[in-house]
Amino acid sequence: MHRPKRWNLIPPHPTAQELAGRLKTSPLLAQVLLNRGVKEVQDCQDFLRPSLKCLHDPFAIPNLRKASERLARAVRDKQKIVIYGDYDVDGITATAILWHAIRVLGGNCDFYIPHRIEEGYGLNADALKQLCDGGAQLIITVDCGITAIEQAKVARDRAVDLIVTDHHEIVEEDKGTAHGTPDLAPLSPGPLVPLSSPALPDCYAVVHPRLGADAAAYPNPHLCGAGVAFKLAWGLGLAMTGGNRVSEVFRGFLLEATALAALGTIADVVPLVGENRVLAHFGLSGLKASRLAGIRALIASAGLTGEKLDSFHVGFLLAPRLNASGRMGHARLAVEMLTTDDREKANQIASYLEQQNRQRQAIEREILAQAMTQIGDEGWDADGKCAIVLGNESWHAGVIGIVASRIVDRFHRPTIMVALSNGHGQGSGRSIAGFHLARALEACAEHLEAFGGHEMAAGLKVRTDKFADFRDSFCAHAGRLVRGDMLAPELQIDALAELPQISPALVNDLQRLGPFGHGNRRPLLCFRGLEIASLPRRVGRTGDHLQLSVHQDQRLIKCIAFGYGSLYERLQVGTKIDLAVEPILNEYNGHVSVELEVKDVQFPGI
Repeated sequence: MHRPKRWNLIPPHPTAQELAGRLKTSPLLAQVLLNRGVKEVQDCQDFLRPSLKCLHDPFAIPNLRKASERLARAVRDKQKIVIYGDYDVDGITATAILWHAIRVLGGNCDFYIPHRIEEGYGLNADALKQLCDGGAQLIITVDCGITAIEQAKVARDRAVDLIVTDHHEIVEEDKGTAHGTPDLAPLSPGPLVPLSSPALPDCYAVVHPRLGADAAAYPNPHLCGAGVAFKLAWGLGLAMTGGNRVSEVFRGFLLEATALAALGTIADVVPLVGENRVLAHFGLSGLKASRLAGIRALIASAGLTGEKLDSFHVGFLLAPRLNASGRMGHARLAVEMLTTDDREKANQIASYLEQQNRQRQAIEREILAQAMTQIGDEGWDADGKCAIVLGNESWHAGVIGIVASRIVDRFHRPTIMVALSNGHGQGSGRSIAGFHLARALEACAEHLEAFGGHEMAAGLKVRTDKFADFRDSFCAHAGRLVRGDMLAPELQIDALAELPQISPALVNDLQRLGPFGHGNRRPLLCFRGLEIASLPRRVGRTGDHLQLSVHQDQRLIKCIAFGYGSLYERLQVGTKIDLAVEPILNEYNGHVSVELEVKDVQFPGI
């Protein structure tokens, strides 16, 4: 069913024409750059040609120098180092980055990944005891630990140094509410204010890009866990040389490590701006050329050998295979794949992860079908409903977060999915723009055992006998805050264009603005008064998609409209339509042509 979207057309910038002249490019490209907040000529040139020189000094991250020096001492003295990671792609790649860095420098290193279902997110006190009692002399967390106030005492009491590296929300001293990370949690926290008096784990060092009273302490507050691990690895290389440059061998490693950092950065949905975009840009190039057996096996298992990789391939093909290990089994396997130099072992693990991903997809489809039935039976899709909260005793806790995303895509309402089992429920939620999910859970805290997350994604634990009370409380909270206009998705449109403007050269220029993702979306254009030139054709296994051609001022362009099959009867030859589109290049038999990927259709005058 066609669900209309709200179009927000950004007005033309008065300086776009002048900027285009100075850049020697098209006014459309200049308009998009200005829409992204890139205004000065040098900044525009840096944006169009990313450079590793744009990466910030790692020692600008609070406490990273102290952590690097302690880690360097552990490497030199052959102390037993254990990396404590997380089970999502960000945690998996962060673990692999730091493990490789320590091993390249000759250190003694192992890693520990908690089980998603049995242990849950973050530092586990029992696991810490086990690691300390097993001889660990230095434990370093990656992508977790910032809320582990009580757990950190385990290492302190055993005289084992603990370094926490994280990027998630910091607990405020006066609240004491732990905000952990749900599965597949996009980081979209809104305004980020460093805290001068946070409640922090009592440990050797806490490395966090948003720590400290100085709001400008570190220029990039949106580093993901893998990004922080990359910076710590860089700091370790500097600490080992004692100078302002790493060794040539270690520099080569850091260049290789951008591939792992790109996987974590794109998968964790942090804003692809500033140095995040630089890491993603070089890391995507590095993925294809990577010498790591695990990355080569992962790419091959996804059928992408020989492909030019972009953020779509990472987000929808590579990352789900890594995530499947944590959702369906144990994420340790994924780390083993990314750290082994045994090609056969890497291929075996990649093949197994592929099987797990297919199993995850089958379970996801089953849960989605059950959720859709529940939505219809219980009237969650009725007008006036501002949120969706569903629960079932048969649902797999490792998959429900993905299903929540699918439901938000369909109904555009904050959605919570809860897997109920043995008197307890584990939930995962996704949100819409303008509704802060973590704060909504905080407003319902009296009904929850635990919760945590961000603006757009969160996780929770709830007793089964409290589920109904939580559901009512959450829906009441959403009813107070969600306005009617928030229930229709909004499209931010960069410019009004005409078909004769669209050429392969322009589309190539627009593609230079990538890698695309959160915070740096693909350019979106709109066209008014297009005329359908030929009868649309339904395509896809179930006819859910449309192929059509439109023309304007003697220019004819083909379009593909995914998910718009329901409009087939309304789209006849000669019908006038407005389109919001992303221009793409189609290569066939050596011929390159422009196509328009339709993101929304409007009918003039309706």
